[in-house]
Amino acid sequence: MITQATKDFLAQANKSYFLNLFLWYKLPAAYWSGVRLVSANEKQAIAKVPFKRMSQNPFGSTYFACLSMAAELATGILALAAVKGASPSVSMLVSKVNSEYLRRATEDTFFHCEEGEQIFGAVEKARTTGEAVEITVKSIGKNAQGAEIARFEITWSFKARKA
Repeated sequence: MITQATKDFLAQANKSYFLNLFLWYKLPAAYWSGVRLVSANEKQAIAKVPFKRMSQNPFGSTYFACLSMAAELATGILALAAVKGASPSVSMLVSKVNSEYLRRATEDTFFHCEEGEQIFGAVEKARTTGEAVEITVKSIGKNAQGAEIARFEITWSFKARKA
């Protein structure tokens, strides 16, 4: 269910000042490596990891952990939006990550998650049933030319808190 709190959260998340402050405070490693949200709505999110000194490995490509942070942000911002304003409140946790690296990331990489509706459905199910619900969503990383760099499957667990 899309609540006003969800709409407000997504509107704030799409403002770079708010998200930079959030990353700096809650995920400083992502902030310092340059991971940023490009855009988010109820259906999809796009996150970017730049190719710069703070995100590189010794081999001249983007460090896998930085790719991971951007992939998680693309799914996590949707999960955060889905739990915003839920009653009873819903906890969220990454319970599993699978990744596949297809080519060297030698420029900015953009991670796309287009499974917002499934995430919102999982949160709603957790909220109404009181049971833990797991959902695995994809986050696909591509360069500016559209070449696939990496694929992530991130499993989120949602559970309604006791009222």
